[in-house]
Amino acid sequence: MNEHPTGGIAPVDSSVAHPARVYNAWLGGRDNYLADQEAAELAAAANPQIVPAVRANRAFLGRAVRELTARAGIRQFLDIGTGIPTADNTHEVAQRLDARARVVYVDNDPIVLAHARALLVSTPEGATDYLEADLREVDRILAAAQETLDLSQPVGLMLVAILQYVPDADDPHALTRRFLDALAPGSHLVLSHPAADIGAEEVAESMRVYNERAADHAGATPRTHAEISRFFAGTELLAPGVVELPDWHPDSQDTPAPGRLPMWCGVGRKP
Repeated sequence: MNEHPTGGIAPVDSSVAHPARVYNAWLGGRDNYLADQEAAELAAAANPQIVPAVRANRAFLGRAVRELTARAGIRQFLDIGTGIPTADNTHEVAQRLDARARVVYVDNDPIVLAHARALLVSTPEGATDYLEADLREVDRILAAAQETLDLSQPVGLMLVAILQYVPDADDPHALTRRFLDALAPGSHLVLSHPAADIGAEEVAESMRVYNERAADHAGATPRTHAEISRFFAGTELLAPGVVELPDWHPDSQDTPAPGRLPMWCGVGRKP
């Protein structure tokens, strides 16, 4: 286990909602505050498909990590926007298939850092690490990741339900490209993102009530299938392409989704 010094945990502002804690509330977790619970409840009331989508998104993450580990030979992952630890975190899924798997987690919520030790329980053969950083800090994240990962070898870049928190003004497509450009050929991008073109009115209203209660830097932007597909520019999309969450390599053990879920997902390979 390799831990970066953190210099202490930054203060947590419990008066405004934060993505990791709202996501935790949607999953039925307890690591959240009243502001997070209120934002989660109001957003879900505006769009009842949010909670099924969040659960399906977690299942997608597990299927994607299994696919990359078992079929693509990926043995190291950079998971940005980790969220509060729950069951079947990336390293747990990967290390079940190969104990040598190495994972670096990144999140910008201090409460995730407070729980990060749960993410650092690696197999003896593998390794995990955690960095408190924002997705926009590309160079810092890559420099820290190299302490645990070998970036000359393929990496699974996990951007699962995180890019909606990067506004268009910060060019999330360019940020994604910078990460991919730094990774070796054979690396894979695993991405999911709220849809602006599935249940558009409900999604827009749920985002509005969430954004009213979110921290200044944590507002969310849904995007269309075409906009989300652009994140995979320069990669070879794995079948079945950019699809709704339950349609990406469905697993018979997954709970069937009640209707269409407002998120797109996909996996692309860097040639």
